[in-house]
Amino acid sequence: MKRNGLLGFGIIGTIVAVICCFTPALVVGLSAVGLAAWASSRWLDVVLLGSLGVFIAITGYALIQRTRRRDVSGGNEA
Repeated sequence: MKRNGLLGFGIIGTIVAVICCFTPALVVGLSAVGLAAWASSRWLDVVLLGSLGVFIAITGYALIQRTRRRDVSGGNEA
């Protein structure tokens, strides 16, 4: 991936997972396409919280790699 590609992927994924976890956006979306029965499932919570954890881990990894790259290059990142 590009230099900031992994970081962007992690941040965007985290934002989408947070929106789906803490607002009824996913329930409304599932209802709109006729899959409202899936919204009442307990597995939906497990999948959403799991994906939130994965995206937070990806963001943290990208930030660590960015810091290490900056330390190796002496602060001159092109």
